[in-house]
Parts: sequence; C-alpha cells; structure tokens
Amino acid sequence: MYDVQENILATPLTLPNGAVLANRLAKAATSEHLADRRGAPTRQLAEAYRRLAHSGAGLLISGNVMVDGSALEAQRNVVIEDFRHLPELRRWAAATVGTDSKLLLQLSHAGRQSMRGLKLAGRQQDVVAPSAVPLGLGKWLFRQPRALSDVEVVTLVQRFATAAYVAAEAGFAGVQLHAAHGYLLNQFLSPLVNRRDDRWGGPLENRMRFLLDVVRAIRAGTPPSFILSVKLNSADFQRGGFAPEDALVVAKALELEGVDLLEVSGGTYESIAVVDGTPERASTRAREAYFLDFADQFARELTIPLMLTGGFRSHAAMAEALTSGSVDLIGLARPITHDPTFPHRLLADPTARSTAPTPKIGHKLLDDLLNSSWHQQQLSRLGRDASPRPRRHPTTALLIAALTILRDALLHS
Repeated sequence: MYDVQENILATPLTLPNGAVLANRLAKAATSEHLADRRGAPTRQLAEAYRRLAHSGAGLLISGNVMVDGSALEAQRNVVIEDFRHLPELRRWAAATVGTDSKLLLQLSHAGRQSMRGLKLAGRQQDVVAPSAVPLGLGKWLFRQPRALSDVEVVTLVQRFATAAYVAAEAGFAGVQLHAAHGYLLNQFLSPLVNRRDDRWGGPLENRMRFLLDVVRAIRAGTPPSFILSVKLNSADFQRGGFAPEDALVVAKALELEGVDLLEVSGGTYESIAVVDGTPERASTRAREAYFLDFADQFARELTIPLMLTGGFRSHAAMAEALTSGSVDLIGLARPITHDPTFPHRLLADPTARSTAPTPKIGHKLLDDLLNSSWHQQQLSRLGRDASPRPRRHPTTALLIAALTILRDALLHS
C-alpha cells in the first residue's frame, strides 16, 4: 500500500504570514465567466468552487475578479467595487466550508486588454493603460487605450485595496494580484506599454511602483492572516519588453513587502507563451513544466514560496519539481477542471497522470479562444452539478463559446 505520508505532494506548506496550506497542490486561476449582469457571483459559480474544494487541492485561486466594472476581461466577470455584492461573495467564500482548501480571489484590471464592448450593464467602457499604446491584435477587437492620469493611478491603487478589504470581510482566505499575462499591473511593468516620464514610468523602480503601492495598500487594510499572493510574469516574451532580470528585481521587492506566495508565469495576449515540447532526453519535470527554468532562477535568490503552473500532468514531474526546491506549490488548471478528482488521485497514487486533452483547431486565434473557453465550459458544468466533458469536440466547444459570447453581449447591451 502506498504511504501518503511519503508523498511530498501531501506535505503541508506554511506561508510567511503563518497560514498553512494542507498540501502542495493548487487549482490555478481559470476565468469562469459566471457572474450575473451586475457583476455578482452566481450560485453556479459558488457550486463550481464547492466541487473544487472537495477535490483535495490545498489552495484554490479564482479567475479574474475585476476591480473596475468599466474595464472587464470578459462580459461575465465578477466585479468588486464596494460592498454591494457582499451576500453573494459570502456564499462563494463559504464553498470551502468543511474542507481543508483555502480560496483566494484573483484581483485584476484588464487595462488595454479589454475587448470592445465589455462593461457592466448600464456602464460605459473605459479602456485605459499606462500610456496610449494600442494592443497589436487588431482595432476591430481592441480599442485604442487612453493614458491614465497620475490621480487615476492613485485611485486604482485604492480600488485594488477596497476589493481586497471586501474579500476579507466576505470570508475569503486571501487574494492574488494578477500582475501577469498583459493585464494592467503587468502593463505598468512593461517598457513597451509603459512609456510614461512621471513617477510611474521610466526606470524599473518607477514602473513597479504601482504594483508595490497596491501591495502596501492591501497589507494596510487587511488582517495579518489574510494571504497576499502575486502572479508575476517571468518574462513577456516580447523583444524590448519585461525581461527575466526585471522579473527577479520585482520579485525581490515583493518579498521585502511581505508577499506570501509568488506564482511564476509568462506571456501576454500579444505573445502567449506556448510550449510544444522539449527533447525526450530532458527530465520529466522539464518536459512538463513550462516555466521551470525561470522558477529555478527565482528559487536560488528568494525565500518566498513559489508556485508554478503550466504543463504539469504527472505525479513524477510534480514530485521532482518540489524535491529539487525549484517550487513549493504546483498549480493545476486544465487537469483539475477536467477531472476534479485528480488532486485526490495525486495524493494517493505515485503513478497518477492527467489525461486531460489539449484541443486544437490549428488556427492561433481560434486555439487561444478554445483554450480559455474549454476551462469555462467545464467549470460551468461543475456549477450545474454535472460531470465535465473533456472529450467534447473542439468545433462544438468553439460553437458553444461563440453562442455564449453572443448571449452575454445581448444581455449586457
């Protein structure tokens, strides 16, 4: 019989603020698009996370929870601007009751990555960025952003702090700041997008000021037991953009500010980090973990716990990454949304491996849409107390995604 106590994946993790995660497995952020037209979390969203809380994962991280209803990532994002949705948020936070899972809300602002027309019902869309630099994916999809004023940047710092305070009052274990994948916090870090010449732009010390001010404001307004995590790009993978050496400087600054957990990721809408595979002679963990080289570099110079998401499929690769000291927490996205029993299997069986497919059409833009909609459709089914359908044909999934986008646009017009 396999001894669970010998399984490094089952080892508890104590964060800097004293919070203890039951094991080394986390459900990584996947955008759910299950809010109502007011931006409040629905019962379906709470039910999906109740199912995930019983998966065995020690940590759950939500998809984008927006701090401004005028700048959404998707039409059915949860939005926290004040206490108006507190009852619904409390219902969502209660999804983990009776389990060892802790639930963090991923706080985000889309910045220039807000597609045309995305807004709360009755609101005007406001596409903003550090500088008026358009997204290079077509004007028919994304509007030209306007540059934020100094006062507006300060106001946004408070928006993040308010959202975190409300999350704490609602009963969530903490929040994760989304400073990766080209969203607003990441845009301020990027010299390609941030071309300001004031205190928010120029040298890296200024470009990271917005993120650090948000961290400080959240720390000042929430209790010490409240977990504060940051998702940070290891690189934007764009020439002249946010580079690995920049990321390490920012990571060290976040450590000094007392952040409890740092998730390593990479890429933006313009440059999505995709790994097609590495030579078979590479180690198991290198073949599976997309950003492991960056995590290795971070681990050598940081003491803050590191979470790595992207590509992990087997117990062997996860255990090797943890044993090496490169990472402290394994993030799972596709494997856990396609099979909510997967963490339990990993904790009980050293031969466990995810068979979650990676559906593709063969067209980059369609495959990008398919990748996100695939998770959303599985989470939607979990919220209806139905089983996931990981073998759904890619064409069918894209059709459902298109019809869903059309429905949401009509409902929010």
